[in-house]
Amino acid sequence: MYITFLKGFASFCVLTGVLCTNLNIYPFNIYFQSVGAAVWVFLSYQINDKSMMLNFAPQIPLFVVGYLVIFFN
Repeated sequence: MYITFLKGFASFCVLTGVLCTNLNIYPFNIYFQSVGAAVWVFLSYQINDKSMMLNFAPQIPLFVVGYLVIFFN
């Protein structure tokens, strides 16, 4: 049951981040998308879905760069 909830939560976060990007609401787009991607990486590890992990795991370092720009610029 918690996996179904986390899938919905992660999808909501990623889609909210995409909406914030389209509306140019910075830095909330990075906040939402990074949380969603992190949850998807966790879920893909839990259910052993390597293709999903391959989609979301490379996004994590990109979000780290975004956080560095936000907090140290």
